[in-house]
Amino acid sequence: MPQIPETIQELTVGQLAARSGAAVSALHFYESKGLISSRRTSGNQRRFSRDALRRVAFVRAAQRVGIPLATIREALAELPEGRTPTEEDWARLSRSWRSELDERIKQLNRLRDHLTDCIGCGCLSLETCVLSNPDDAFGERGVGSRLLVERRGPAASTANSAPGGGRSSRAQGQQTPCCGD
Repeated sequence: MPQIPETIQELTVGQLAARSGAAVSALHFYESKGLISSRRTSGNQRRFSRDALRRVAFVRAAQRVGIPLATIREALAELPEGRTPTEEDWARLSRSWRSELDERIKQLNRLRDHLTDCIGCGCLSLETCVLSNPDDAFGERGVGSRLLVERRGPAASTANSAPGGGRSSRAQGQQTPCCGD
């Protein structure tokens, strides 16, 4: 990791990228999302204060554990006068994020445990699909990746019984339970 003399108080985007391990494009993205800030030189080049290194480290650590950028931005905005996060800040914020992470871990464990029950894409190919239909909300209406709208009248029942003959509930403006359709 390249060393930057302590006499240099501002870093170019390239220096910040080299020191932080983040890509230049990621730094531009972080800046656009209000996670870090820079000033512009007379030549319109970005200059970051040295404390941007700690902010980038904070953002990347929070991202690695799955904290959304919006939540990270809110946390950084709570710091007095936009100061750099300290060890105490990290401890406080990580305690507040713990329940959210515990819930995600619970959901991922459930997904992993039910993954073998899934056929292909996880649509309603099984009579009950615990992945895309965990509470079997549509089980009473039938099985399959699409639920056909029941039409009234003799012509409609013929259309619905022919393969591909009926209109999906999505075509009728209703949401279907199928994943990705």
